[in-house]
Order: sequence, then structure tokens, then C-alpha cells
Amino acid sequence: MLTAKTRWDVKRPNIDKINELAQQLNIAPLVASLLINRGIDTAEAAKAFLYPAKQPFHDPFLLDGMDRAVMRIQQAIQTGERILVFGDYDADGVSSTTVMVSALAEMGANVDFYIPNRFTEGYGPNERAFRLAKENGVSLIITVDTGIAAVKEVALANELGMDVIITDHHEPGPVLPEALAIIHPKKPGSTYPFRELAGVGVAFKVAHALLGEVPSHLLDVVAIGTIADLVSLTGENRLLVVKGLEQLRTTRRVGLRTLLKQCGVNMQQINEETVGFVIAPRINAVGRLSDADPAVRLLMTNDETEAQMLTAEMEALNQERQQLVNDITEEAIAMIQDRFPPDAYRVLVVANEGWNAGVVGIVASRLVEQFYRPTIVLSIDRDKGIAKGSGRSIHGFDLFLHLSACRDILPHFGGHPMAAGMTLAIEHVDELRERLNAQASEILAEEDFIPITSIDATCSVRDITIEAVEQMEQLAPFGVDNPKPLILIEDASVQTIRRIGADQSHVKMVFEQDGATLDSVGFGYGYLHDEIARDAKVSVVGSLSMNEWNHLRKPQLMICDVLVREWQLFDMRGMKHVHSIFSSLPAEKRLLIAFRQDTVEALRLHAYREEIYVITSTEEAKRLSVDGRFIVFLDMPPSLEVIKVLLSYSLPARIYALFYQRETHFFSTMPTRDHFKWFYAFLLQRGSFHLEKYGDELARSRGWTKETIHFMVQVFLELQFVTLHNGVVSLVHQPEKRDLMDSPTYRLKHAQFELENILLYSSYEQLKRTFFEITGSQVYEEAK
Repeated sequence: MLTAKTRWDVKRPNIDKINELAQQLNIAPLVASLLINRGIDTAEAAKAFLYPAKQPFHDPFLLDGMDRAVMRIQQAIQTGERILVFGDYDADGVSSTTVMVSALAEMGANVDFYIPNRFTEGYGPNERAFRLAKENGVSLIITVDTGIAAVKEVALANELGMDVIITDHHEPGPVLPEALAIIHPKKPGSTYPFRELAGVGVAFKVAHALLGEVPSHLLDVVAIGTIADLVSLTGENRLLVVKGLEQLRTTRRVGLRTLLKQCGVNMQQINEETVGFVIAPRINAVGRLSDADPAVRLLMTNDETEAQMLTAEMEALNQERQQLVNDITEEAIAMIQDRFPPDAYRVLVVANEGWNAGVVGIVASRLVEQFYRPTIVLSIDRDKGIAKGSGRSIHGFDLFLHLSACRDILPHFGGHPMAAGMTLAIEHVDELRERLNAQASEILAEEDFIPITSIDATCSVRDITIEAVEQMEQLAPFGVDNPKPLILIEDASVQTIRRIGADQSHVKMVFEQDGATLDSVGFGYGYLHDEIARDAKVSVVGSLSMNEWNHLRKPQLMICDVLVREWQLFDMRGMKHVHSIFSSLPAEKRLLIAFRQDTVEALRLHAYREEIYVITSTEEAKRLSVDGRFIVFLDMPPSLEVIKVLLSYSLPARIYALFYQRETHFFSTMPTRDHFKWFYAFLLQRGSFHLEKYGDELARSRGWTKETIHFMVQVFLELQFVTLHNGVVSLVHQPEKRDLMDSPTYRLKHAQFELENILLYSSYEQLKRTFFEITGSQVYEEAK
């Protein structure tokens, strides 16, 4: 048995629907299954999803307030008013700022931008920034990717005589700012066809309305913000990203081209992962550690020298960010283990002075990965008396909703169900932890703390073809609500398995099923090499890709999780170095069993002495539960009956068969009845025989060992066929007829011989069959 790391949520759509859609679209049933599981179950909807570039953008004026916003902006441009675009410091905010400023500049506006400093000003509009804007002659402020919670700040702007247009996508609160216009797809009463736009998507809609046509030249930037902000990649966002990635592959933006070149990116191979793992982290790093202005300038510059300087600055900040994240994560883990153990806390809230507030969101994500608990990480500022940070959640716990119930101690917070940012007084940190844990206790069950893996389809190895994988790629770009498909293959055999990588931490496997094979790679799954038995039936979850090598193209599975449902047998017989295997088994699972006291000394297992169970009788075997354990049979049992008793009440997850034996009987001569018949005839002919003087000579003449002669003499003695006096063996006259099995010595030797034959010198297949017969399981026969 091998337990999966996560809970598997397997979607199993109707077979008839799959076949119907596959036939209508002329696609592989596997791809039809993936579409249906995404709620795309008609040919028309599937075509729209598979060919998003053919779909039109929604009319931007369907957004409530767009008419009023456009009229006010046009008025400001015509009269030469100073316009300030107020953005945010993450990748979505930087992208939104770039899009809005670019569109306004194209129209000839007198425009500038302002992004608050994360450390000195915090998130969103603030009084100081608005007063400064007024002093600088600004009469119109347009927020991007922020502002929906700025009730007080907008009221101040109104008092100062400035108009505010809010463009945002974050969750609206119960009270909205009294702005001149609010452009927000989730605003109460909104009828816009798509609610999940990122901040940059909303800014793009305003640009579209202002310019009178789709500003395609801005789509490369739109794709960056949309992907980076982890919004739903369905509907209009899918269209924005598809067209944006296409634009990004041929972008003329000097800053982006310089950044991508420095990172060694092939422009033609840019996809959503390029944005998520290369571009976005570097843009975010600027705002996390310093002012975000350089990131906006990078996206807008036409100067190659400036682009190179900004790129170098961003790269240095990104490396610094990575080190900070590693350091803070280590400190946070130590704090959790010492003060807030996950067994006792359903929500983790950790805070410390000196933690960089710009990276605590990443740290929170790391902690969720490790502990799978809703997690908030806060940076304490003693001088200001505040704690500022970010939270990340798990399925089943709406972080924004539960933080909303703590508004009285959260003067500033905002976000989504799975992520949020907040500021609170230091003295309220403990109270926030208590409240969130109380809320979690009411709604989260124990199983909620096991990560869920959503599996899109179940298929056989034979279903995975080059054509099917190529069709699957049409489902890209992948992201929120359109994840990279995970498929499940059930009960496949492992044809080959080997460790790979410099540190042997990865694994390469070939699965076989009904004659078809599939290559697979598991990064970080090197441990599977020692946890999958040679004949195991494996269920594996992973994502599919195309592996191209030496002009050959083959489907390949990237392993995400593995499960072996039945118990497994691991053959350790004859192994000399077993300590590393023992240490690799989890202490709470392993069960070391010996049948002789001296085995600990013989195998030098002193470190495990306290946990080794020495069983000397069937009664002791009855009292030991092996249910779900990893049994290690260290040495040979006195009989098979002991093992039968041990396994008759419960079934282990694994059996590791070492069966160490200091002296073996299998390779010593086990005399047959013909041996005994000849020896008896020999004694009958001689009458007597001097064992001490002539035993060796007789053994050599017959090709036996001296021990064989002595053994047969002992058996004859016990059967009262002979007498032994002063080394001379003499026949008893007319002895009673008895069977060899009446001799205790013969029975013991025969039993040990048979036991070794069954347990020690049998093949792997024979040994496993023996264990299946002992446990009464028929699974082995069915598997054959």
C-alpha cells in the first residue's frame, strides 16, 4: 500500500455525453471528457472555448458608470486638466497603471501616475497622497486595481474639489465610495456579462471605451496582469490572455524584450507559465521591496539603455526577494512548530518584528503548502503600533468572508476568498487568531485539512496518444477555473522505475497497461523508487505533455500523486545494508518483528532495540496488531503458523521480508527416505559401525557430509532402530516399525527445511503468493 498525498476528487462524466461531444467535434474522448468536466457540454460552447480568438470582446459600455466616466475623462483632456492614475504595487496594479496611462497619453491627456509605497503608505488610496495630488494641481484621479474600499479617501477628494473615478475588481464592501463613477464588474446591480476581470481587465475596458476600438497594442500588458493576479481564466479573461500572449510573443516593448532576453526566454515559446514564473515575479519584486514606479517605467520605456538599467535593478530585487522569502519562511515554520502547532490551530496567524511586509504573502503561500491551514503572516511595526500582512486560504474557508466578520479590529483589509491583505493594531493580533480559529472550528472538519486534488478525467494508457495530447493543448492557457488537466490512470503496472537527477531526488517511470506503455517523470518523487513494489498495481495522477527528443515525439506524464491500494511486499532477503531502509520508513508506521533474541546483535540493530517486537509464541503473535503497519520480518519464524496467526486478524500496508538466518538448513543435505533405506541396509550388513572412527570416510564415499551421517544416526536413535555406545552404532534386533516423522529431530529438520524453502529461497512471486494464501486474499489471483 502507498497512500496518496492528497484527497482525490475524481470527475466521472456520462460516457454517452463524452462520445457524443467527441463525435460532434471530431476530438479524442479524453479531450471531450475534459471539456464536459469544465461545464462545456455542447458543441457550440466547446467551439467557443477551443477557439477563443474568434470571439468578440464585450461592449465596454455595458459596465455601469462607463458613460459618465468617459465623458468626465474626455472633458479633462479637452480642458487640459491634470489627471492622476492611482495604481497598486503588484503586477496587476503595475499593468493596470501602464494600460490606463498609455491610453490617456494617446488621447493627449496631461497624465501622470502614482503608486503608493507599500511600507510607508500601505495598500490603496490614502489621505496624504490625495492631498499631495491636490497640491500638484490634479483635478481628476482615476484609480486602477484599487479604490473600491476607499470610502474616507474619496470623501476627502470630494472635499478638496477633485473628482474620482474608481476602476477596480476587488470585492466591494457594504459601503461604496461616493465617487463620480465606479467601474467594477461586481458592483451591486452590475449586468456586465463577465464578472471576473482583473484590475488590468477593467482598465482595458476603459481604454477601449475611450479609444473607440479594441486597443490590441495593449493586450501584451493586459495578459501579464490578468495571469499574475490569479483571476478566472474563463470567459473574457480567456480571450484577453489568448490574444495577449500572442501579442507578447511579438511585443515591441523595449523593456519587456530586454527582460525576456536576460531571462533566456524564447519569444516564440512564451505562454502563461512564462508570465507566471518569469515576468510577474520580477515585476512584483519591485513593489514588494521598494517603489513600484520602475516596473511601470520598464513597461513603457522606449529607451534601451534605460530598459537594461531597469531590468538589472529588477533582477537584483527579485534575488533579494527570494532570499527574504526563504529566511522568513524558516523563521515562521519554527514559530509555528514551537508556539502554534497545526494540531491545535486550524488557522495559523504568525507575526514578527522585522519581517518584510512586501513578501509575507509569498511566505503565507509557502506555509499553506506545508501545513495546509488558512494562514496569515504579519509584519510588526512597533513604532506605528501596527501589524501588516497577507493571508492565504484553503478550500472550504472563505478568507475574505471571515475577515469581514472581524472588521471591528481590521481598519484596513481587502481581497478574495483565497487571499487577502490587512492591517491591524498589534494588540489585536492574538484576538484575530482566536476569532478565526473559532470560526474555522465551526465549519472545517478534519478531512478539510487534507489537500484536494481535482482530477479531470480517468483514462487508460492506451487513450493517451499524440493526437489526444495535441488536442488537449487547445485548452490552454491554463489558470484559475481552467487548470492544467490532471488525469488519472488506474491499476497500471510499473514496467521500469529508476532514480534520476544529480541528487537522485527525481524518478523516471514507464507504466504499462494492456500492452500500451507511457513514459513519466516525477520531480521530487525519487522516494517512490523504494516505495513501489515490483508487481504493484499503481494508480497515478499527473498532467500530460509532449516530450520531444532526437526528433521523436511521445506523450509523457508529469507525476503529481501516486496510490497503491493493496498491500505490498518488498523483498530484502540477502540484503547486507538494511539500516538505511529502516530509517526511511516512518517511525509511526514501521513495525520491526524478530523471532530470536540474538537477532538484534547479529544485525547490529541496537538503535532500534526498543521498538523491536520479539515474538516467541503464537500467543504473543495474537496480541500484536499489524493493521496498516509496515512490517519488517527481521529473521526466520520458528514456523509458518506464527506468521499465519500474526496476519489472521489484521492486514499490514506493507511487508518487508528480510528473514535473516545465521545457519541455513536448505543447502545442507536433507536425507531422503532412500538415504535412510541405504544406511539401514548398510548397518544391517555390518551389524555395527564405529561412527567416530569411520563416519567421515563413509560420508566421503557417498558424497554426503559428516553432519548427514550424524543426523541419520540421531533419527534412528529416536526411533529406537539403533543403539550408540562409545561411538559404536549397533542395530536393534527386530525394532518396532515407525515412520521417520515420529522422530522429533527429523520433524524439526523437515519443518525448517520446508520453511526456508517457502520463505527464504522462494522466488518473489512464490513468496507473495504464500502471503496472499496466509491472509486469505484473492486479489493476487485476480491481478494475474
